[in-house]
Amino acid sequence: MNDTILASDLPTALDAWPDIRILSLDCFDTLLWRDTHAPRDVFRALKGPNPQQRGWAEARARTASALRHRRNEVGIADIYAELLPNASAPERAAMVTAELDAEARYCFGFLPTVELMRAARARGLSVIVVSDTYLDAEQLGALIARAAGDDVHALIDRIFCSSEYGVSKGEGLLDKVVKKLGVPRDAILHIGDNRAADLLAGQKAGVRALHLMQFTPTTEQRLRLEAATGAIIHAGGSSGDMNSQPHRAPIAIAEPGIACQAELLGYTTIGPVLRGFAEWIACEAEALRATRNGEVHILFLMRDGHLPRLVFDASGRAIKTHATEISRFTATAASFASERDVLRYLDAEIATDAPVILKQLLFEPPEIAAMMHALPAHGASAALVRTICSASRMKRILARSRAFAERLTGYLRATVSPVAGDTLMLVDLGYNGSVQNQVAPVLQRMLNVEVAGRYLLLRETDMPGLDKSGFIDSLRYDANTLEALCGNVAVLEQLCTAAQGSVIDYTSDGHAVRATNVIKGAQSDTREAVQRGAISYARDADLAIVRPARRVDMTALRHSAVAVLARLMFLPMPQELAVLAQFQHDVNLGVEETVALFDPEIARRGLRQRGLFYMRGSERMYLPAELHGEGLPVKLTLLAHKRFGLPLKYADFIDQTIALPVLIADGRKVDTATITATPTHDGYFLAPIPIDDCRYSIGLQFGQLYEWVQVESAVFMPVDRFLSDTQRAGLDEVEAVATLEGMEQTAPYLFRCEDKAAFMMIPPPPRRDARPMMLAVVFRPIVARDATIPSTPSVATPMRSAVG
Repeated sequence: MNDTILASDLPTALDAWPDIRILSLDCFDTLLWRDTHAPRDVFRALKGPNPQQRGWAEARARTASALRHRRNEVGIADIYAELLPNASAPERAAMVTAELDAEARYCFGFLPTVELMRAARARGLSVIVVSDTYLDAEQLGALIARAAGDDVHALIDRIFCSSEYGVSKGEGLLDKVVKKLGVPRDAILHIGDNRAADLLAGQKAGVRALHLMQFTPTTEQRLRLEAATGAIIHAGGSSGDMNSQPHRAPIAIAEPGIACQAELLGYTTIGPVLRGFAEWIACEAEALRATRNGEVHILFLMRDGHLPRLVFDASGRAIKTHATEISRFTATAASFASERDVLRYLDAEIATDAPVILKQLLFEPPEIAAMMHALPAHGASAALVRTICSASRMKRILARSRAFAERLTGYLRATVSPVAGDTLMLVDLGYNGSVQNQVAPVLQRMLNVEVAGRYLLLRETDMPGLDKSGFIDSLRYDANTLEALCGNVAVLEQLCTAAQGSVIDYTSDGHAVRATNVIKGAQSDTREAVQRGAISYARDADLAIVRPARRVDMTALRHSAVAVLARLMFLPMPQELAVLAQFQHDVNLGVEETVALFDPEIARRGLRQRGLFYMRGSERMYLPAELHGEGLPVKLTLLAHKRFGLPLKYADFIDQTIALPVLIADGRKVDTATITATPTHDGYFLAPIPIDDCRYSIGLQFGQLYEWVQVESAVFMPVDRFLSDTQRAGLDEVEAVATLEGMEQTAPYLFRCEDKAAFMMIPPPPRRDARPMMLAVVFRPIVARDATIPSTPSVATPMRSAVG
């Protein structure tokens, strides 16, 4: 018979054991679960001792018990006697009470186990609890009543604690329980989450036993990474900050039954983030209603607000919400009430492509074509501004924007029906509140309403003074943390969005006009599966938890959501990346433009060519996903760098160098020199060699140093591009063409140097402009030189072929 049971099977576990008389249950992580990642996380809630001190005290108490009484088990009073050696008995008792209070706040009854207990009592079985714990039976019973309710406690006939018997389950506690009960051993079924303490010890004691498998190894790893990420994000916080994981219980029940990896991503990761956001939105809406005279309308901004709205609605609230289509494009198009508004827009967006700017300013395609045709080759930006600011064109912009604003407000009247004095609560993922910045003055002026913005993630680039706040914002997290989360927000946006084009206009009768949906159908199907999972989680989140009614712990929900979100952003799991592998990201600017969400090949090249410094200036949509396969240390380095805003430079990563001998030839003479090659990543080194105005050929004398060498790439680029913090793979690069002297290519990238005279000769590229050029060679030593072997004939090959 299978000796493992899943959480979802607990309520019917007795069906396979019709002849048992007693149901025996472990307590912690079987009957009582915690909202935290690990038991010791509860100690963070204690006022006075920190978790380390509390742990050290317990270790000392157990050592003392073993020495004095030859037993490993202790009581909680023994622990606090070690922790507070000079305190009075009442002071210690108060600290014990404080710890029990903390446990009661973070523990809850696990519904499948409670249902099993009820099924046992319905069959006439006795129910006992057998626990390895430093609490005694009275303390544990009181904790069960406080955490799970008096009715759950009433289902238990007896409680057996290792602290009172002096032995753990692994040391024979179950034997003592059997003797105490006076029943045949095979009349008892014991179930617990610890394979050694519950299953193996139960079998050794002769009772029937089952191991409750809470999570699969993959889930355990994901939860562990969430806890680690949360610890980094919340480092330096208050002592009460803990690794909250209120999603553990519903995931334990549902995850084994979800076969679709996309749906699983929604259930285990996106769902917990958005469920916490939904709880916060509900609280914020209630707070607005308490302080405003009119009605508060909750408007989830499409497209990114699509899934947050579905999760909010699935959370069981009888609150009306609206799916409202206002994009950055339409909000900006409606915002040009004066020439000053147009100039402010141009100041902020002048670096954007000119056609995008002109479309945003509501020029028609023929007008855009004519204006683009008239722009000069040099000084185009200044000329564009002059063209736009001509009196006739400015008048046209303002008139069209007024008409656009009328259509936008007409759309809101048709779909939301606000009246003067109402509040429009705009809900979105964030992260700057750009739509609110543009549209709030329009709505206040034309509808006489108040506008409040509520965002999952809020990191404003200025201080506009509008009514804004975020579930994750600057009131609770520093600027570096917010910037770190915003840097990879594209992955969340693509999972939350609606499968439709972005709104670009409105009809006169109040309907949205959308752009063509440029995202492929396969991506939409995957996204819908993710969203199904998130919605299912929202429905299930509270069902697994049995506890007396209490206020929502918003801090715990926020900390959990941040840890889950940061884990997805910086430490994605392989299964998640497989779901997202083909995702494209559309930029939502009223133009049909998409980019790949991530490209591992770009990261691999970047790391080998520039090392971790590549990540500092890399402009990628989902950089940590591209780093998959490069090892956890690389991703943790990126997380720490972003989270703490570390002022590191390229030189800080250099802890060894290679003196690479080179030949420098200009057609008349050949000189020798030594280039310092610096480490990049995974054993590779970068040799940067200036060639000035493309007059020099470079001979790389690998043979002097190596018998075998791997050459990853050799490219020419402008010196200023090489020194730039902003790295874009392939930009301004020219592949080198090499001549091999005494070197033989034996495999892609791999070369054998026949003797010390072997070298790779690289002529300069044709000169393109006046910028100084350089040759960047990335190589990895394989076998150092230790013998002399006859050379081989020369061969000329393009570097991409030779090293690729």
